[in-house]
Amino acid sequence: MECQEFLPDEAQAGGPQQLMVLLHGAGGHPDDLGALVITLRQHWPAAAIIVPEAPQPFDADDADPESRQWFSGRAMREQDLAARVAEALPPLLAEVQQAQRRLGLTGAQTALIGLDQGAIMALEASAREPSLAGRVVAFSGRYATLPQRAAPATTLHLLHGGADPVIEVRHAQAAFARLKEIDADATLDIAWEAGHELNADLLACAIDLLQSYVPQRLWREAMSTKF
Repeated sequence: MECQEFLPDEAQAGGPQQLMVLLHGAGGHPDDLGALVITLRQHWPAAAIIVPEAPQPFDADDADPESRQWFSGRAMREQDLAARVAEALPPLLAEVQQAQRRLGLTGAQTALIGLDQGAIMALEASAREPSLAGRVVAFSGRYATLPQRAAPATTLHLLHGGADPVIEVRHAQAAFARLKEIDADATLDIAWEAGHELNADLLACAIDLLQSYVPQRLWREAMSTKF
């Protein structure tokens, strides 16, 4: 799997302190996330950022030959989604785990940040491998199959446009309701006038969550400590 990689400046002593994996959407390319890379590097200068290229050429009619997809959406029925995502997951899981080993970073130090199909892949990757990432940020995504159990070490941030015509906001709402049922650590933020996009307000919300949201497991550990 081809991958763009951005490492901390040499002035950052001790090597990368976090790993951020950015996953583009269907019909996209790693270069589409360049502005997001710049924003994240400004806020997390000690982070390593990798941007994998989805392995398949985008198969929509009249598609740009350079555009990519994680899985085909052609003739997609609801019951097809889980199988297509499951088939696409192994190379991505291997890429993230290989980067973690190479950089000496753990799942707790890893964030998966995805848009559209990339958000689907991020959510399903964390469901498949619960220790893969400490944070998942899903813009305009959904689960292929709603999870049956919580990943205790993962915090999930769902961010969605209320006017999204591609992946309707009801999918984010249903995912959040299920995550609360299974006692998962999750947040849901909706920009009601936004569509299927990396909305500026939602991006600002995601930055704030990554900087200031304290995972529930840390609260629970603190509350259980006996002084």
